[in-house]
Amino acid sequence: MSRTRAHPYIPNSAPRVRAEMLAAVGAATADDLYASIPERLLLGRVMTMEPALESEVELRRHLRELLDRNVSTEDRLSFLGGGCWPHYVPAVVDEIVNRGEFLTAYYGETYADHGKMQAFFESSSMIGELVECEAVSQPTYDWASAAASAISMAGRLTGRSRALLPASLCPERRSVIDGYCGARMRLDPVPYDPATGAIDLAALDALLGDDVACVYLENPGFLGTIEPDSAAICERAHAAGALAVVGVDPISLGVLEAPPRYGADIVCGELQPLGIHQHHGGGLAGFIASADEERYVGEYPTFLVGAARTERDEWGFGEVRWDRMSYVQRGDAKEYTGTTQCLWAIGVAVYLSLLGPDGMRELGMTIMQRSQYAAQRLGAIPGVRAPALTAPFFKEFVIDLNGTGRTVAEVNRSLGEAGIHGPLDLSRSHLQLGQSALCCVTEIHTQADIDRLAGALAAAVA
Repeated sequence: MSRTRAHPYIPNSAPRVRAEMLAAVGAATADDLYASIPERLLLGRVMTMEPALESEVELRRHLRELLDRNVSTEDRLSFLGGGCWPHYVPAVVDEIVNRGEFLTAYYGETYADHGKMQAFFESSSMIGELVECEAVSQPTYDWASAAASAISMAGRLTGRSRALLPASLCPERRSVIDGYCGARMRLDPVPYDPATGAIDLAALDALLGDDVACVYLENPGFLGTIEPDSAAICERAHAAGALAVVGVDPISLGVLEAPPRYGADIVCGELQPLGIHQHHGGGLAGFIASADEERYVGEYPTFLVGAARTERDEWGFGEVRWDRMSYVQRGDAKEYTGTTQCLWAIGVAVYLSLLGPDGMRELGMTIMQRSQYAAQRLGAIPGVRAPALTAPFFKEFVIDLNGTGRTVAEVNRSLGEAGIHGPLDLSRSHLQLGQSALCCVTEIHTQADIDRLAGALAAAVA
């Protein structure tokens, strides 16, 4: 239904201006602009909306009521992971990220925001040291978008149109990859061994061919397992003329090998564990990394920040190969890039500079020790099998509840009543695992926390 009066917050809504705009495009009413949309997709009635709020205080109260419905992982003990994990964020990270010169004007230009550009460069440099790659992108929306772009890059680099992905992949991540790459690439799942969680090498061999652009694997994988055949998978990809794209949780790299050491050509992953809060399920940021070679750098869709000596013999920081981006190429660009998660790059820089190599190693050892203890405690509960998969794991592991006669949903309801966010339910996304769940244990979980989970779980399945 066409609007007949002006609205203070909607531009060009004055009747005279609307009439002029409609006349310019040859339309009698605004409804004519939607004539090409099939009738079955139209609502066909005026939308039912709540009455307008009349003051700022009412709006503030309304938003607070909505936010209060959220059950924070800080308000109750949480063992929920699967893509956004409970990690500790040092206070100094928040202090620096929230400084006015960083928090505002999220992405400045080379000369106007020299300090911020340097912060972005330092962040990429430290991520590069961690993943042992020379070129690192500015943050993408999340791991899923980074993986989708990395797979697209592999398609352009090889001129091939098929990618192989683990069937155990996070369903949300797979959905983003499908939506982004599916129109131009065929995406084939590689089965995994339900006993180990590892990629089935025989199945991989059967799927490889001269049309495969890349093999994508994750380490650790979505089910928490550390892929025992990572080097063999990369070797098989290279033997078929394909690239190896590896997704990684970077907080694991204090104890696990960097992906290029076992053959990764392109590395991507999620930065949230490195100093980013779980902002109502958000606070995510992905990255892409590779060797600093023109063939790779020329395919990055994202911002790259580099350093160079100025005429005054000082270090200057700014965008690298700006000409390749959609900001210049527009409709002719290989991929589109827009607003990203640049603020989180600064938080990651602060976090990594605080921990350093020794801190990352100690942190990784702490997480592995606590997750191992949790698996032992939960596996001792009658009817519960933990870890359910035999491959080694880092901070997440699968719990098999099939022997308890209870569903994961029932168990998690009981844990919720005990003030605990239970593990992630896998019963719908990974059917072959039955009533199983993904438990996350990080450096924030004390022995008492894990013992509390074990006690509550034992009560839930009794």
